[in-house]
Amino acid sequence: MSRTKRITLAISAGALALGAGLGVTGMASAASTPTPTPSSSASADATPGTTDGHGMRGGHGPGRRGEHGGAQAAALAAKLGVDEAKVTEALQAFREANKPTTPPAEGTKPDRAAMDAALAKSLAASLGIDEAKVTTALEELRTAAQTDRAAELKTRLDKAVTDGTLTQGEADAVTKAVEKGVIGGGGR
Repeated sequence: MSRTKRITLAISAGALALGAGLGVTGMASAASTPTPTPSSSASADATPGTTDGHGMRGGHGPGRRGEHGGAQAAALAAKLGVDEAKVTEALQAFREANKPTTPPAEGTKPDRAAMDAALAKSLAASLGIDEAKVTTALEELRTAAQTDRAAELKTRLDKAVTDGTLTQGEADAVTKAVEKGVIGGGGR
């Protein structure tokens, strides 16, 4: 293999790794949605104050997750007009009640709609709020988190192109892969 091909391959691999890392980090940053199914207790995107069934996502340790979860619980509390401590308690109770007993099967994805519905129903009951209002608040927070992750990815990729680390074509490929859900969890 020629040196040029090896360099191009290495840069492409680096771009994919960067995209995957950003996507996984973004997935963790958005917080996750617990599920009542035994295959998983969380999704990769946006339910405030929650984590996946494995305890960590995207390399964030427990301290980081706790800080972020508190911020997400605060955002949800503000949207719902309730006390943050009540939201935090309701989220924790839901997570505890829906911990998976076994790890998810290889290659399976949890049913997002079922997870979201179960969480909204549980929070509505715990907080004494209309379920539709909780569902709307969760969707708004998820959309905002996805927008933030996309903007962060674009900024990082633009910098990599400016620095000469990636070509514009490589950056575009990473963006497309994330948007299509091939890597990193975007495009949902």
